[in-house]
Amino acid sequence: MPAARSTLIDGFSSPVAAAPEWRPRSRWQRSWQAAAPLLRRPGFVLALAVVLFALISALAPSLLSHTDPYATAPLAKLTSPNFTHWFGTDELGRDLYSRVVYGSRLSVAAAFLAVGIALIGGLGLGIVAGFAGGRLDTVLMRLIDVMLALPGLLLALAIVTAIGFGTVPVAIAVGVGIIPGFARTTRAEVLRIKTLPYVEAARLGGASWTRTLLRHVLPNAWGPVAVLATLDFGAAILATAGLSFLGFGAAPPAAEWGTLIANGRTFLMTAPWVSLLPGLFLVAVVFSVNHIARTLEESPR
Repeated sequence: MPAARSTLIDGFSSPVAAAPEWRPRSRWQRSWQAAAPLLRRPGFVLALAVVLFALISALAPSLLSHTDPYATAPLAKLTSPNFTHWFGTDELGRDLYSRVVYGSRLSVAAAFLAVGIALIGGLGLGIVAGFAGGRLDTVLMRLIDVMLALPGLLLALAIVTAIGFGTVPVAIAVGVGIIPGFARTTRAEVLRIKTLPYVEAARLGGASWTRTLLRHVLPNAWGPVAVLATLDFGAAILATAGLSFLGFGAAPPAAEWGTLIANGRTFLMTAPWVSLLPGLFLVAVVFSVNHIARTLEESPR
C-alpha cells in the first residue's frame, strides 16, 4: 500500500494516498529497464557494435561492401591499406575488406553450428545426469571427465580428420569438443534447482517430472547456460578459425577468417596487413563477445 500523506482541503487536513510508483508492466518494458544501465557503458556499447557488425556481415554482407571478394586484380596485388581498399589487397589483388566481410558468413555460421551442437548435447547429458542421478549420473560424468582430459584442439583435430574437411565438419568437431562444459554446468544447475522448495511443492502438488522439468527446472537453470553459450561462441570462432588456419576449413577461394590469416603468412615481412588486419578483426569480435558475456554475467538480474 502506498504511504498516505496529509493535504489541506478547505481548512481541514485530509489523508490523500501518494501516487503509486511507476513500474514496467509489459515484458518489453522490463527488458528495456534492465538493459538501459548497460547501454550507458561505453565499453559495452562498443562491444555490442562490433558484434552487430559481424552479424550483419554474416547475414547481409552486400550492405557493408560493394566489392566482389573474389575479383582479382594482379596489377593491384599487395596494395597497402588506402581509401579505396580499407584493408589493402592480397597476393591476387582481391580486396581484403570485402573478403573479411563476406568471410563472416562462413565463420559466424560455423560458430553458431558448433555452439548449437554443444548446447543440445550438453543440455541433454546434463539434464539426464542431474535428474536421474545414481549410476547413470556416474557413468555420464566419467564420460565427460574423459572428454575434458583430452585437449580441445586435439579432440577437434581427431574428429575433423575422421569425418573430412570443410566448414561443417570443422563446426561439428568444435561443437563436440565443447559439449563437456555445457553438460557439467547444466548438471550443476539441475542438482541445485531440483532440491528447492518450489520444485518439491510442485511435485507434492501432483506435477509430473516432465512438467516439473519444463516449467520449473529448465527456465531457472537457463541463465548460467546462456552466459556459457555466449562465452563459448567466442571460443568457437577462435577454434574454427584455428582449424581453418591449419587447412581443415573451406577450400579456396572461399573466404574464412582463419584462411585469410593463413594466406598472409608468406608476406609477413613485405605485406603484414594481409594477415594482421583480418587477425585484428577476429580478435575484436572475440573480445567483444566475451565482454558482453562477462557484463551480462556480472549484472544484477
